[in-house]
Amino acid sequence: MMSVITDNFTKFENYKQLTAFVGFSPRLYQSGTSVKGKGHICKMGKPQIRKLLYLCSWSAKRVNKTCMEMYKRLKEKGKPERVIKIAIANKLIKQIFAIAKNKKYYNENHQSLYCIN
Repeated sequence: MMSVITDNFTKFENYKQLTAFVGFSPRLYQSGTSVKGKGHICKMGKPQIRKLLYLCSWSAKRVNKTCMEMYKRLKEKGKPERVIKIAIANKLIKQIFAIAKNKKYYNENHQSLYCIN
């Protein structure tokens, strides 16, 4: 499905563009210097894909090694469940994009040279 909506990942140069396309990019609400609102996701993207990735995050927190670690870390910090699931969905987008662009199979024990959090 992701390769269909991204034209086999040729529409995007990096994962941030894909995240914005789906509608999971963070959006800050601020008025002037003293009034700061809560941060939310920008829902300008594709709602069907966003919903599907959110549902996938439920399974990923139990099965995907890096998502399990992220879930535990954010839960210990006291983050709400929905915030954690959105963060996991973002992690899934990064993993999908990296796998597609590098044309390699997923390796859960892969150690990257730099951290993509």
